[in-house]
Amino acid sequence: MGLFDRFKKKPAVAKEPAKEPKPKKSAKDMATERGDPYVAILSMDVDPENLHQGAFELDWNSIFVTRLVKAGYMMKPDDTDAEVVDRWFQNVCRHVVMETWEQEQAMNPTPQRHIHKRDLGDGRSEIS
Repeated sequence: MGLFDRFKKKPAVAKEPAKEPKPKKSAKDMATERGDPYVAILSMDVDPENLHQGAFELDWNSIFVTRLVKAGYMMKPDDTDAEVVDRWFQNVCRHVVMETWEQEQAMNPTPQRHIHKRDLGDGRSEIS
């Protein structure tokens, strides 16, 4: 290396432009790409003043709606996707309530009524 070699301009190194990371695909995007139906609960709100009142925010893909339509959840030709999904969700909630009620009834049956019969003679009976 000569005396002035260290002052020579070094060749420029081409830098690759910084690649922005690809955004991760959502579960909905992946399901849609596979041709699978997708539905998810995004959030749930409860009224703090009345805990019996609340709301769910759902997300779905068109494949899910198509399956619901084929299953009979569309009642009118102008039903929106949201109306079809809401009808399905209400039906699911109804089934959950009914199943819970049936399980409760099975675990806590209504007490049997006891019938007491006393023979009074002459073919007569007293029933209480």
